[in-house]
Amino acid sequence: MIFGKIVNKYYLKYLHFFILGIIALVIVDYFQLEIPALTGKLIDDLVNGDINREGIIDIVSLMAVYVVIIIVGRFLWRIFIFGASRRVDYGIRNEMFIHTEKLSNRFYSENKVGGLMAYFTNDLEAVRRAVGPGMIMLVDALFLGGLAFYHMFKLDFALTMYSGIPLLFIAIYGTYIGNKMRKKFKEAQQAFEDLSDFTNESLSGISVVKAFVKEKTEIKEFLKVNKRVKQKNVEYVKMQTILQVTIRLIVSIIFIVILGYGGYLVKSTAGTATPFTVGSLTEFFMLFSALIWPMMALAMIINVRSRGKASLERIARILNEEIDVYDEDVIDVEEIKGEIEFRDLSFKYPDGSEDALHNINFKVNVGETVGVLGRTGSGKTSIVDLLLRIYNVDENKLFIDGIDIMKLPIRKVRASIGYVPQDGFLFSDSISNNISLGLQKRKDVYQEIQEAAKLSDVHDNIVDFSEGYETVIGERGVTLSGGQRQRLSIARALIKDPSILIMDDSISAVDTKTEETILSNLEKVRKGKTTLIISHRISTIKDADKIIIVNEGRVIDVGTHNELIKRCNFYKDMVNRQKLEEEIEVA
Repeated sequence: MIFGKIVNKYYLKYLHFFILGIIALVIVDYFQLEIPALTGKLIDDLVNGDINREGIIDIVSLMAVYVVIIIVGRFLWRIFIFGASRRVDYGIRNEMFIHTEKLSNRFYSENKVGGLMAYFTNDLEAVRRAVGPGMIMLVDALFLGGLAFYHMFKLDFALTMYSGIPLLFIAIYGTYIGNKMRKKFKEAQQAFEDLSDFTNESLSGISVVKAFVKEKTEIKEFLKVNKRVKQKNVEYVKMQTILQVTIRLIVSIIFIVILGYGGYLVKSTAGTATPFTVGSLTEFFMLFSALIWPMMALAMIINVRSRGKASLERIARILNEEIDVYDEDVIDVEEIKGEIEFRDLSFKYPDGSEDALHNINFKVNVGETVGVLGRTGSGKTSIVDLLLRIYNVDENKLFIDGIDIMKLPIRKVRASIGYVPQDGFLFSDSISNNISLGLQKRKDVYQEIQEAAKLSDVHDNIVDFSEGYETVIGERGVTLSGGQRQRLSIARALIKDPSILIMDDSISAVDTKTEETILSNLEKVRKGKTTLIISHRISTIKDADKIIIVNEGRVIDVGTHNELIKRCNFYKDMVNRQKLEEEIEVA
């Protein structure tokens, strides 16, 4: 068993299961040790001729009853204790997932997804084994072992002492090696985490690996990482094996002592008032055989507890991770209309050394379509991150509808925004489910899905698929083209009919004609609602109500296309460069 803040509450929650399981286990252990006494009595009675046919039947029948009780009891303690450990596993896994869903982007920039999967698999399995099987081993080691020793002492004190003294060595040696095993297991788990992370990245980027003909390189790197996993696990298994072999060796020595000294007692006490009979030796031998499992359980407890404790420490690191983006002293509002204002806002990413945004000032009125233009790395996406409350901002720096965004409920803010990211992440699910992701599940949503797909100019592509809107796309939308992924993401945002629509360079992968169609559709359906179109292409934002120019984390100008052409050299330079690029492409 293991204890800690994370699992203690589950012991209390499922205490009735554990108690019933322990009661069933103790009953099994008790009757299991009654069988040696009956066997010894039967042998002595047969040797002395003190039993008849009916007596034999009575003893065998009683043994059969005990066996039935043992079978039923074993079934019950498996149901109760193993069932409870599975419930603990289920509870902690849910707790971990719910907690990780609340963690900010800072956490995921520091921890890779492949590595995190090890916590949900190997580490949770180690904790489950420490809670369920670990409890069984502990009860058996204490009750079955203690009861077996009690019966053995009753038969012969000296023989019991000779056979029991070596157990002290097991206890001392087991404690010493257990600490080392816990350290080795943590190293093995870390190696497995690295392997999970490498495998996840390699398979997720398999198309890039193939495109650059890096299969052999990836295989070599995988073999290197996998070899480290093997080495760390072999080191752990070596210590585990040494412990088990040591215990088996001691058990074998004790068997020899019992046979040798026990045989001597049978011969030397024959004819005395309290003889140590053949039946007594058989009973003692059976009791010690029953004691082997508790002795082995001692080694297994050390093993299982070491693994469980190491894994629990790793899981605790995740569950103790601070949630740094959360609601505090919020103002509840019925509806967000879509006015946005930045006031002298500067922002630095948690893991950054310099500000990503410097003194940002601009205002977007309700119903405006605003373009945000800038080169790669200029800070455009940082502005989006702050609007979505992905990160915290200083008070009185960013306002929505005149209210400090830090005072608005996070769920309300995000529910009022339709966001189309540049990478257009899609789930390995049907097209219809991907588009309707932002809606509450209901049966009459199919018409809305089609309308959103038509607005994003992807409907004709979808109906050409073998199963239409029910076509299941590959992981991350790998079976679709870049333009199709972007248009599905646009449909997903439009179906929400949000107060604020943010398109983060999300039509960069479509051709000019498709871009014009999408922008024309947006103009029709987004009247009276706020739309932010972030792009590095002039053609995408030239017809916006106003354009915000961002460069090196600063807003350098705000105005319409015609106003900026006249007064902003940066904008004029971008327009001329893109015109030249278009002329070269046509030529």
